[in-house]
Amino acid sequence: MFGKINIVPRWIIFLLDLGICLVSLITAYSIKLNFALNGIDIVEFSRNVLILSVINIVVFFNVKTYAGIIRYTSAQDTFRILFAVVISNGLFFFFNFFIVAIGHDPYISNSILIVNGLTSFLLLITYRVLIKYFFMYIKNLNLDKRKVIIYGAGEAGLATKRTFDHDGKVNKTIIAFVDDEERKVGKTIDGIKILSAVKLEELIKEHEVDEIIFASYTIPLERKNQIVDVCLEHNVTVLNIPPADVWGGGKLHTAQIQNINIEDLLNRKPIEIDIQGLQNQLKDKRILITGAAGSIGSEIVRQLMNFDSGLIILCDQSETALHHIYLELEETHTNTNFHAFVGDVKDEKRMMHLFETYRPHYVYHAAAYKHVPLMEDNPAEAIKTNVLGTKIIADLSVKHGVQKFVMISTDKAVNPTNIMGASKRIAEIYVQSLNNSLNRKDFVFSNGLSYINELEVKPITKFITTRFGNVLGSDGSVIPRFKQQIEKGGPLTVTHPEITRYFMTIPEACRLVLEAGCMGKGGEIYIFDMGKSVKIVELAKKMIRLAGLIPNQDIKIQYSGLRPGEKLFEELLNDNENTMPTHHEKIMIGKVREYVFAEIEEQIYELFQYAKTNDDRQVVIAMKKLVKEFKSKNSVFEELDSVVND
Repeated sequence: MFGKINIVPRWIIFLLDLGICLVSLITAYSIKLNFALNGIDIVEFSRNVLILSVINIVVFFNVKTYAGIIRYTSAQDTFRILFAVVISNGLFFFFNFFIVAIGHDPYISNSILIVNGLTSFLLLITYRVLIKYFFMYIKNLNLDKRKVIIYGAGEAGLATKRTFDHDGKVNKTIIAFVDDEERKVGKTIDGIKILSAVKLEELIKEHEVDEIIFASYTIPLERKNQIVDVCLEHNVTVLNIPPADVWGGGKLHTAQIQNINIEDLLNRKPIEIDIQGLQNQLKDKRILITGAAGSIGSEIVRQLMNFDSGLIILCDQSETALHHIYLELEETHTNTNFHAFVGDVKDEKRMMHLFETYRPHYVYHAAAYKHVPLMEDNPAEAIKTNVLGTKIIADLSVKHGVQKFVMISTDKAVNPTNIMGASKRIAEIYVQSLNNSLNRKDFVFSNGLSYINELEVKPITKFITTRFGNVLGSDGSVIPRFKQQIEKGGPLTVTHPEITRYFMTIPEACRLVLEAGCMGKGGEIYIFDMGKSVKIVELAKKMIRLAGLIPNQDIKIQYSGLRPGEKLFEELLNDNENTMPTHHEKIMIGKVREYVFAEIEEQIYELFQYAKTNDDRQVVIAMKKLVKEFKSKNSVFEELDSVVND
C-alpha cells in the first residue's frame, strides 16, 4: 500500500518546513524561559514569528530545501538544509545588530537565535530521515526480496546500494558489503555492515544469498574467477556494474547493473606498451588501415586516434560497417584528421589510386576473410582476398616507399588444416620473402609479372607480421554465438567435447600489434602470448550458469562435430619453429623457415591463375605444394594430400 504513495508536492514540503521552523522557535523560547510559557510576550513573539517566516520563505525558496524527495534524503539534502538554516538565522542576527546600532532594543535575544538554529536544523533533518527509513522499512517487508551482497565497500559499492534504495521497483535487500581490505571490515556504510571477503562462501550459505554484485574495479582476475566459481556452485547470480566513466557523474541506474559477461572473466592484466616510442614513430605520419571496419581494424583505428598522427585512412569494402566507424570517430575525435575510403584490397587499380592519393607512411593490413567453414567452401575467394589482396597492398607499399607494413595474421596459419589458415600462411610467406629480397642490392621482381618492376622501386619498406589467436567479441567469435543461443533458449552447439581455443581481447591484441609494429626491423613474425587455452565446452557451461541457468537442464549442450578444416587445438608455432624473446614479455619472435622470393612469386602467380578461373581443386593443390605442412582435416580436400605427395 505504502509503495504506491505518490511523491508529495513540493509546496507541501515547503509549508511543512516553515511549520517545523515555527515549532523550533517556540521550543527556543521555551528553553529560554525554562518552559514557563506564560512568560512569553505575545506581541514580541508574533512579530519575531512574522520576521523569521519572511526570512525563511525567501531563503528556503532560493536554496530549494523543498526540492529533494524526502524518502530519498541524502547528504546533499542535509548540507542544503544546514546552509538555509545558517543563512536565515544569520540574517535575523544582522537585522538585530542593525536595530541595536540605531538605538533600539534587539527584537530577539542571541541565545534564542542560536537555540532556534540548532533546533530547526535538527527537526528538519529528523523528520526527513524518519520518513526515509519508514519507506525503507515498508519496502523491506516484502518477504520475496532477493538477498544481495555487494562486493566492494568503496564509492562504487555505495553508489550501487543507493541506486537500489532510490528505485522502488527493485525487489532486493542488501544484507552486507564484503571487501578484501581488512581495515574496512567491521565498519558500516549507510547502516550496512562491511564483512571480510574471506568468509564469502560462509555468508552465502548462512544468509542464502541470491545475488552478488561486483562493485569494485581492482579485484584481480584470478580472484574474480574464484568468486564466480563459488557463486555458480551455490546457484548465486553474479552481477556487475558498468565502467566508472559510464556513471561517474552519479548516473548509475539499476538497468546498468547486469549479469557479468564471460569476457570479464577471460580478460587479463592490462598490457603495457611503449607509448612514447609509438608517439615518436607515428607523429605526423599518414597511416593506412585496411579492413578498418572489422573487429581488429576498427580497434587499431581507435587506438591510433590517441597519437598525434597526420592522417588516418580507413579502407574497407563494407560500406555500412565503414560508415558506422566513421560516425563513431566523428563523435569521439572531432580534432583528428581521418578519411574513409571504400575499396576492395584485391582491386588493384582502386588500391593504386588510394596509395597515389594519400601516400601512407605506415600500413596496418587487417583486411582478410577469416571464417574457416566459408573459406573451405570458397578456396578461390580466400586466395583472391587473403593472398592477392595482401600482395597488392605489399607491392604498392614498396612502390610508394611505405616505411612499415604490419600484417595481421592468425594462429590458424600454423600447420594449417584449412583453406583460411593456409591462405594466411601463404600471405605470411610472401611478405616475409619480399622483405628479405628488398634488403638485397640486386632486388628485382623476377618474373616481370608485377607492375612494380616497371617503376622506380624504393626498397625501404619493413614488413612485419603479427600472429595471434581468437579475439573476444570479434565477428564470428564463439562467445557472441553462444549468447545468441542462450537468448533463444538453446541448445548451445559445440563442435567437439575436447576442442580448445586461445582467447585474447580485441584491445589487448591491437595494443600488441602496435607495439610489434613499433619494435619491428623487418622480416619478423611476432607471436603473442595468448595465455592458457580454454576448453570450449567449459566456456559454454560457464556462460549458461552466468545467465542464471543450469547446463543440460535449462539449456542443452549439443555436439555438432568438427567443421570442415577445424582443429581440436590451435598452435602458435609448428614443429620446426621456435621463438626468441623480445623486450616485451608478451611478444616473441618466431624463427620460421625462409623462402626464396623468386620461387614464391612464381608459385603465387600460378595460384592466382587457378583462382581467377575459380578452379578450386587446382587452387588447393597449388596451396598444398606451396605450404608443405598444409594437411586438410575433415574436408573434401583431404584426398588431395596424397595427390600432392605423389
